Amino acid sequence: MEIITSHEHTDFDGLASMLGAAKLYPGAIPVLPQRLNRNLRDFLALYRDELPFVQREDVPQGAVKVLILVDTQSFPSLKGVSRDTEVRIIDHHPQQRDLEDKANFHGGDVGSTTTLLVDQICQSRLSLSPVEATLLLLGIYEDTGSLMYSTTTPDDARSAAWLLEQGANLEVVNDFLHRPLSESQRHLYRDLVDGAEFHEFAGQTVVIASGKAEGYIEEISTLAHKLRDLYEPAALFVIVDLDVGLQLVARSNSEAIDVAEIARHFGGGGHSKAAAALIRQTTLAETRQGLLDLLEREIRPQTTVRELMSYGVHTLSPETSVLEAEEMMRRYGHEGFPVVSHGKLLGILTRREIDKALQYERQDAPIKNYMHKGEIAVAPSDAVEHLQEVMMEHDVGQVPVVESGEIIGIVTRTDLIKVWSKPRRPSRAEEMAKHVREALPPALLGLVLEASKTATEMGYSLYFVGGFVRDLLLGKPHLDIDLVVEGDAIALAKRLACLVGGRVHSHDRFGTAKLILEEEDRVVPFIDFVTARREFYEYSTALPRVERSSIKQDLYRRDFTINTMAIRLDKDSFGELLDYYGGERDLEEGLIRVLHNLSFIEDPIRMLRAVRLEQRLGFQIEQMTEELISDALEWLDRVGGERVRQELHALFQEELPVRPLRRLAVLGILHQIHPALVWDEAMEEAVAKSPAALREWQAQQVTEEPVAERQAVSRMMLYLALVSVRATARRVDDLAGRLKLPNNDAHFLEEVSRLTSVLPALADPKLTPSGIYHLLCPFSDQAIFVCRLAAEDDVIKNVLELYHRELASVKPLVDGDDLKRMGLPPGPRYREILDALRNAWLEGEIGTLEEEKALVRTMMAGQDTDVKGEA
Repeated sequence: MEIITSHEHTDFDGLASMLGAAKLYPGAIPVLPQRLNRNLRDFLALYRDELPFVQREDVPQGAVKVLILVDTQSFPSLKGVSRDTEVRIIDHHPQQRDLEDKANFHGGDVGSTTTLLVDQICQSRLSLSPVEATLLLLGIYEDTGSLMYSTTTPDDARSAAWLLEQGANLEVVNDFLHRPLSESQRHLYRDLVDGAEFHEFAGQTVVIASGKAEGYIEEISTLAHKLRDLYEPAALFVIVDLDVGLQLVARSNSEAIDVAEIARHFGGGGHSKAAAALIRQTTLAETRQGLLDLLEREIRPQTTVRELMSYGVHTLSPETSVLEAEEMMRRYGHEGFPVVSHGKLLGILTRREIDKALQYERQDAPIKNYMHKGEIAVAPSDAVEHLQEVMMEHDVGQVPVVESGEIIGIVTRTDLIKVWSKPRRPSRAEEMAKHVREALPPALLGLVLEASKTATEMGYSLYFVGGFVRDLLLGKPHLDIDLVVEGDAIALAKRLACLVGGRVHSHDRFGTAKLILEEEDRVVPFIDFVTARREFYEYSTALPRVERSSIKQDLYRRDFTINTMAIRLDKDSFGELLDYYGGERDLEEGLIRVLHNLSFIEDPIRMLRAVRLEQRLGFQIEQMTEELISDALEWLDRVGGERVRQELHALFQEELPVRPLRRLAVLGILHQIHPALVWDEAMEEAVAKSPAALREWQAQQVTEEPVAERQAVSRMMLYLALVSVRATARRVDDLAGRLKLPNNDAHFLEEVSRLTSVLPALADPKLTPSGIYHLLCPFSDQAIFVCRLAAEDDVIKNVLELYHRELASVKPLVDGDDLKRMGLPPGPRYREILDALRNAWLEGEIGTLEEEKALVRTMMAGQDTDVKGEA
């Protein structure tokens, strides 16, 4: 026998979940708990005949093989349940304890247990009657406050919408969720309203309502719901003095207040959002005071200002002119500044005041005439709720953060918005710490932990950032790590070098340091340390000016959201993932997205990086980002050739460079860099096969030249050379200048261009082997290979191959020493004779050493030269 049941004093979520389970497990019997809330009893009185529920006393006798518990994790006392019973728990609350072997748990981050079951019913395409759909909707609406509680999820809303499509009746739902109170309930409700107290704990508003009831009062929880809807506090505690003791009912709307934990101190229980306790042998006043003391200890801000703020705040003097303040706002991109005099906070200046002053042409006036006056500030330990109140009270979007009388940072309206717009996620610290420990070899992990410990001792914070974090989340970890320091990275690297050994190379302007490790068995040769900094550009494509900043602002200066994540390495927060800009979301969705609209104007080279990263990861450039690329193409003209060349070279280091090149062409980036950089199917085919073709080409050549001494040609230069085959000599020279190519590379492109002009002559059917040789011998084998790869004429291809395989290696057997022994004095005549010998070999006129000697003697005799000695 299989049985479905829920908790005592069950609510609509519990009852509806029993129905949902009965639809999914048609062989199981849904058994009603012994005690039901009054509104459930009323509902069943009207609709029991259309529902499958069974009273406990009507359950057949026998062993219970499967017990399905819904909306509860507490085991009821039921006949037939034994150690051999398989238990299936379905609950939207987190799993509360370890389960035995024959028990399993199914849950999810949704607002009601009913939602979990409705989702499965929908996927299974099961039909519902209007009454069934209405009861299921009651379950969702009751536990989500009609989809208005903060715990409501999109899944709850989707399930509710589907139930309405199945015929759920909203009038019935509204009627049973808002049942009129009984006479005794109304009297108690008025007492609770009159006795309600409001308290503030860590920015959370808590209501404590207490009262005394004469006789038994049913469903105090109903009164708690009404009080919660009336006051909308973060948490509500109702204490009612009954004849049998004190009844505590608690409800929470905040992740920061776990009412189950509070109730447990009074001998009760429940879950984080709803709990209760029956308290005996104490007075109402003692319980109230105990509750206040407990709340003071237990409630901590879920999110503090410290987690949102940016460090390294810029301040203005009250005597600063409006024009100077406007320039500061433009430079730093801030919408406001604290105004400070002699270390004292005097007020806040916002963009609104600046614009107003400029409108009245008061650009030379001091900002003290326009600022918000007063010590408007928050502390780093303040809750975000308090921050919100400060912003609303003073109508400002930037609030200084003050600690020990000193301004240490600033927090903005944007920071606040990101808190409530960010999807709710459980802490990832343990998960990320595990990934880090698995990714790093023990020696390197130990070094990182030592660096973190040293940073903490120096008052700094240390983070993994960028590509390492990105690839760790993608399951593709590597050892190319970057460490960002909220503090002095150079000082940290030097102290760490003293502890573990090594040398430090630093760059003071950018606050960077490279710790070069000297151990023979080191896992990596060096580790980079970077001071958390912010950058601003005096003009587009300029090198950025750098100032020390916070990790948050350091991440904001990066190119794409997926590179803006960091992992905290402090001992107390090791593994905490920082994701201020939606990097993990874009990682999951496979998107390359810039952080702001001016990103490609500040640094147009990011266009090439976007394409390289997109193709490497198999992602897609986000639509708006692609539009920003199109709008900013002309800014590429301002980027120095060396930077463009370096980024192209990096692109060609990718495993399959053809794909990003194709994408660069589609986006118009290649043409914008230089019109000679063409891309079509023929070019794509040539570039794709060029590395393998070059290896095969070199293996075919018969030459005594050592392979190591042959000129190496990078994949990028092969592409540029293929481009040069199609371009005019003037355009090739212009391309080399645009990319600031080194002299050797520029000469190579010029050589390919010259060879291209020779190619038509190779198609002449009258051209002899020696003629081929003399046309091609001035050119390097690499240049000939490029032209062979690019040639479309089969005759020219064959001639180039013939030269490469046979003709290029032909040379006389006789050398200068032989000619000297034959009596020919050194001089220009040597070259003439050796060239003639080569031509004779090429034309097939001679084929042996003796024939070669005979020809030499003939040429010498023609010059009346006596032959002395023998070859």
